[in-house]
Amino acid sequence: MAMFNGSNEKTGSSESNSSVNLIGAGTKIEGDIITNGDIRIDGTLTGSINVKGKLVVGASGILEGEIICQNADISGTVKGKIGVAELLSLKASAKLTCDIITNKIAVEPGATFSGSCSMGGVIKDIKGAQQQEKSKVNEKTA
Repeated sequence: MAMFNGSNEKTGSSESNSSVNLIGAGTKIEGDIITNGDIRIDGTLTGSINVKGKLVVGASGILEGEIICQNADISGTVKGKIGVAELLSLKASAKLTCDIITNKIAVEPGATFSGSCSMGGVIKDIKGAQQQEKSKVNEKTA
């Protein structure tokens, strides 16, 4: 794709925590996403995602890979690892096959989960991972 030549288009743009990103239904992305704002995924993402705000995976959303975020509302399908610094909310239609690290979790009846879950004092692992990711980004852009 000539449109995406590997350059980082958002370098130099104003980054704020108020940005909301959307990956619509029918869209498939392979790669890594880093955002300082919130993101909603109704399509398919294969790769890692690092969200400083809230991650929402809609009922049609499919995420395969490693996830690090502040808060998450999951209604779709997630496979891999997920680290949530505050609250992970699994809606009734959620289907997770992953290892979870979170501070708090809310699970609606009907949600399915297969994997391990660590809660409470393990949050330092997520914050450490966020710091490592941030230093990797700084190394790449320096």
